[in-house]
Amino acid sequence: MQFSFADCILDDVAHVLKREGTEVLVEPQVFDLLALLASNPGRLIDKDEIIAQVWQGRIISDSAISARIAAARKAVGDDGKTQAIIRTVARRGLQMVADVNVCEETLQESPVADEIQRIRYVRLPSGHSMAYAVTGSGPPVIMVETQSTDLEAEWQLSFERTRFQKIAQHSTLIRYDPVGVGQSERTSDRLTISEKAEEIGWLADAMGIEKFALYSHSGGCMSALHFASQNPERVSRLVMLGGYVDGRAIRDGASESASEPLRALIKEGWALPDSGLLHAMMMSYQPEGPLESVKAYARMMQNGSSAELEVRRRDIINTHSSAALLHLVTCPTLILHSRHDSVHLLSEAKKLAAGISGAELVVLDSSNHIPWLGNPAFETLQSVLTTFLSE
Repeated sequence: MQFSFADCILDDVAHVLKREGTEVLVEPQVFDLLALLASNPGRLIDKDEIIAQVWQGRIISDSAISARIAAARKAVGDDGKTQAIIRTVARRGLQMVADVNVCEETLQESPVADEIQRIRYVRLPSGHSMAYAVTGSGPPVIMVETQSTDLEAEWQLSFERTRFQKIAQHSTLIRYDPVGVGQSERTSDRLTISEKAEEIGWLADAMGIEKFALYSHSGGCMSALHFASQNPERVSRLVMLGGYVDGRAIRDGASESASEPLRALIKEGWALPDSGLLHAMMMSYQPEGPLESVKAYARMMQNGSSAELEVRRRDIINTHSSAALLHLVTCPTLILHSRHDSVHLLSEAKKLAAGISGAELVVLDSSNHIPWLGNPAFETLQSVLTTFLSE
């Protein structure tokens, strides 16, 4: 069925939302919330019904619900102040106040060219093959992720694909699977930070790119920082999201067993399908969820690496320090960090900013290590990132 309201069309069969004729990508809970409201125009829908219909009655935090409401409003061009389409009745619920026209016809989903990912391979000087993918056009940006990636599986995650496409609107985004994981050659070699940094340069060389920006996440920040410090002439800009100077095991006040709980969850839960143990580990990083995204990301990690390799990789990162390299970074640097990140505290981001000359720190109002699509901090993250990379 097709629902038309304001300048939007929502099709609950094709699972498509369009605004002004352009498809709007939203995560499943946001779409389901909009569908619930559009199919009940004018009716006040309380919190219990929203949870029952959108989350199938599962326990969900108020902050997670608020995040989906905010995302739903943004998707249809509304906001919490205007409330021209979705109205909040304090302590009562939500109401679709825009006029809704219903049609039995459904939209035909048209293929989107940039959603077709093409994976390519290069042979590195080490002899290993590395997989990479290119999206968009503009100045080159190489993304350095947490290393437990899988290009093919990650592209199928709508919340990940959306953030890639946002960057690709203004840049040539280059993503890759490090040697050992995902679509790259599976091997237990080349796990050190310096070796992973070396792979960044090799990939750029193979693509004929002399100078580029680096956009890194979490543990990948150490590899990006290492490369930027050793190759200042090649890095135009450096972004670190959720980064840190010292690994968890060597920080001030850290006990010898600081990383043991997460290691145990990986060892015991990695091989289990839909593993509750792995979900628990991921929720320590992404406490605001959404849970479905956490589960999907965990499956991607399981497919992309082995438990043994993941534990070894984490042990290397947890005992590594980048402190001696900070002063060698000379390019414009942006540090993004969630205010309430409980795994890698904000104090680590402040150490990065203090050690890199001219670095800028932007604090995101979130508890998630990486704010995903639907999180209130997601749009802030994307806006600040896009502006910085375009300067």
